[in-house]
Amino acid sequence: MVQDEPKGEVVAAKSEATAPREKKPGFFARIALFIRQVFAELRKVVTPTRQELVKFTAVVLGFVVVMMALVYGLDLLFVWLTTIVFGVPAGA
Repeated sequence: MVQDEPKGEVVAAKSEATAPREKKPGFFARIALFIRQVFAELRKVVTPTRQELVKFTAVVLGFVVVMMALVYGLDLLFVWLTTIVFGVPAGA
């Protein structure tokens, strides 16, 4: 194992042909390792404050409203264009 300088993480050495291969852990050992890693990542999660949560929600809702208005405007434009190009039937 070699320490990665930029982030300080421990990583496997590039390739050493003479080094013996480490034994692969068993099925249940890999599951246990995965669960430990999941819990380690969950400890890093930061819960937003109420003020941040309200701000993020407002930003998302604002973006959705803007996108809805854009789609509605494009829909009206295309209806107008098709009416101009193809005309309106006399019976309608």
